[in-house]
Amino acid sequence: MTDARPLGDDEAAFIAAARSNDAAPFTLITERYRRELQVHCYRMLANYEDAQDLTQETFLRAWHKRESFKGHAALRTWLYRIATNACLDFLDKRDDRTPAPAELPGAGSEVLYLQPYPDRMLPEDPQESVVARETIELAFIVAVQHLPPRQRAVFVLRDVLGWPASEAANALELTVPSVTSALQRARVTMRTRLPDHRLDWRSPARHELSDDERGVVKSYMEAHERNDLDGLTALLRDDLRFVMLPEAGTLTVTAKDAVDGWVTGGLFQRGYDDWRCVATTVNRMPAAALYRRTPGDPEHRLFTIAALHIVDGRIAELTGFDARDKPWLGLPVTL
Repeated sequence: MTDARPLGDDEAAFIAAARSNDAAPFTLITERYRRELQVHCYRMLANYEDAQDLTQETFLRAWHKRESFKGHAALRTWLYRIATNACLDFLDKRDDRTPAPAELPGAGSEVLYLQPYPDRMLPEDPQESVVARETIELAFIVAVQHLPPRQRAVFVLRDVLGWPASEAANALELTVPSVTSALQRARVTMRTRLPDHRLDWRSPARHELSDDERGVVKSYMEAHERNDLDGLTALLRDDLRFVMLPEAGTLTVTAKDAVDGWVTGGLFQRGYDDWRCVATTVNRMPAAALYRRTPGDPEHRLFTIAALHIVDGRIAELTGFDARDKPWLGLPVTL
């Protein structure tokens, strides 16, 4: 990421494009970094639409600053620096995008702006350090949001991307000791919020879903389509963590209480209980897209997407997202 080396092809081509003021080759060169930069912005912001906007802002800033690039660092490194600071500028203006620290009054675990990340938009040939499964799963993304913005940036640059302290300090205009201190504090928070997860985020990680996960998703969808409440209950752990976004509230409930809540909430109300489901993945997690047909409508329409964290054959966490009016999910609107 930050290695000093002779001028590479991308760096030389970028400098040539900058000198010629020709936007076409500039776009061609930088576009190949779009997907990984968007993942980076998503880790900082936890919102897919914001990540899209900030990636575009990164390219605009890069164009305006093109003459300052001399090739002393890799082009990728330079673009990541711009993207990180663009995200920090965004967060400085949006107090609602950083949850209150746990020790402050009114603090909560909800990240109401959280959106799922469609796997089809991940880099096609991901490096482990860029999109390891553990660094894109929802629990990780939510935990990162509870870091103050600059701690968040330090943590992502250092522990996810593997930048040395000096390079992270240079990118963020901080001292190396301040970067080291921020990283130590960030790791404490991450350990608290992810007690069962490792902190070496650059280690090789599994990308494919397991047969166990695929089987649970299939059973979940079949139970939903049959309105099989007992079947749904059997798939859920009794310490299920459930959240439906963008509504507030993360609940830890028993399996029976969860299903009872879905019933009273109208998911299985007569006339509104005609469901069809499609298996998908978001954030490298198993998920089910739920389509509902309402009275008088000949088609099933995309309603919600349920991202599932599966442990030992049962659903330990279920995060539901309103999937309507989100074409970037890449799902058909109707069935």
